[in-house]
Amino acid sequence: MRYIIVGLLGVLATGCGNKYSSFSDDVIDRKSHWTIPKPRQGQLTEQEMDMARIAWKYFENNYQESTGLVNAVNNYPSVTWWDAASYMAGMVSAYELGIIEKEEFNRRLIRILTTLNTLDLFMNELPNKAYNTQSAAKVDYGNQPGEIGYSALDLGRLLIWLHIIKHRYPEYATSIDSAVLRWNFCNVVDENGTMFGALLEKDKPVQYLQEGRLGYEEYAAKGFELWGFDTTQAAMAEPYSTINLYGYDVPYDTRDPRKLKAHSYVVTESYVLDGIELGWDLADDRSAHDYNYSNDWIAEFALQIYRVQEERYKQTGIITARTEHQLAGPPYFVYDTIYTDGFAWNTISEVGEYLPQYSAVAIKGAMGMWVLWDTEYTDLLFDHVAHLYDREKGFYEGIFENGTGLINTFTSNNNGITLEILLYKQQGKLLTYKDNVAPSLWEKALESPFGYEGQCLPRRGAFNSKLK
Repeated sequence: MRYIIVGLLGVLATGCGNKYSSFSDDVIDRKSHWTIPKPRQGQLTEQEMDMARIAWKYFENNYQESTGLVNAVNNYPSVTWWDAASYMAGMVSAYELGIIEKEEFNRRLIRILTTLNTLDLFMNELPNKAYNTQSAAKVDYGNQPGEIGYSALDLGRLLIWLHIIKHRYPEYATSIDSAVLRWNFCNVVDENGTMFGALLEKDKPVQYLQEGRLGYEEYAAKGFELWGFDTTQAAMAEPYSTINLYGYDVPYDTRDPRKLKAHSYVVTESYVLDGIELGWDLADDRSAHDYNYSNDWIAEFALQIYRVQEERYKQTGIITARTEHQLAGPPYFVYDTIYTDGFAWNTISEVGEYLPQYSAVAIKGAMGMWVLWDTEYTDLLFDHVAHLYDREKGFYEGIFENGTGLINTFTSNNNGITLEILLYKQQGKLLTYKDNVAPSLWEKALESPFGYEGQCLPRRGAFNSKLK
């Protein structure tokens, strides 16, 4: 699982036939004959640029020069790698949108890559789940010194953004590759392509547990695939089923939380990230932004996730943009779901406590749907959340559904994702490739095991030879 500091941040699991094709306007679902709304594309408006600058304010306020890291939550000096990846997304977006100059971008990127190349790893394997942003020391979730394990999902997101950055800015490829070549992958991906996280509890041996549920598992698996790993099992939708809500078949992971001690959450975030960063494409698809979604079932599931939230609004009047989000006080984090644990529109804590009072319209959920589906409903979502900011702090986490006001907290994840959403509107799919780039240090390491024995790096083969 992935966690956010000052609380717990959880995570969420073949294909369907390709139902999407390029189209001059909207994309057509050939099976149902519905019109699939196209994404929003084009230069940012003055209002949208203002929103981007406000979101970047969070990273100005929470940057730690000593390490190059950014606090996951406002003024709290701790971070997970999911949140660090969101900062990287925000930093790239701020530079590409002209909010910061190349000099500042270079300074910030060099600093965080230096930390990645020098920080202590969990049991000399992989980055610990959490680090102090001021010292880059391994910490637990109370920000006290110690190592607690690693999250395959967090590292999958981090690998996606390291891959995006090294291909957008090849001058940093060696530094990025050097950091990843420090890692030992033997326990994080097995021979079947299943991902495992590590959990270390007091007075217990390390446990390596399968990690990820539908949506998040496949998204994180692509992070490892981009670097040549075979994550066949993790990348499959199975085991899943659907539940019909408001006339839409909503996919959910069928693994039993009572047996596996991990909930299966149907939320918006992973589908949004897969769409804006990877274009709902397979990891080996190097095509530019288009409407040919090669990971077709992910695109289909994402559409159902959007449609059911729109329909809930139409039938109940409740503006809906559900995804996990931070809180200002205990329990600090909730999974604000479309479906989990057998119940629709179920909002729960990490331990499964029912907390409907914390259901909210999440900024990143609303903005993600707004950019990926250009409709009257997402226009409404935009109008509902576009002003929910403090100019000196960034965007609030969201606004409660029950009318009790704003979620009075600010996070790296929310502001970073908001920035990359706005960059997607201007540029399309964020993973891009440059032509005629020389093989990188990582690619050379995969050609020869010399010097990296015992780290379980992928070998060049039928699967990963395409990922150069």
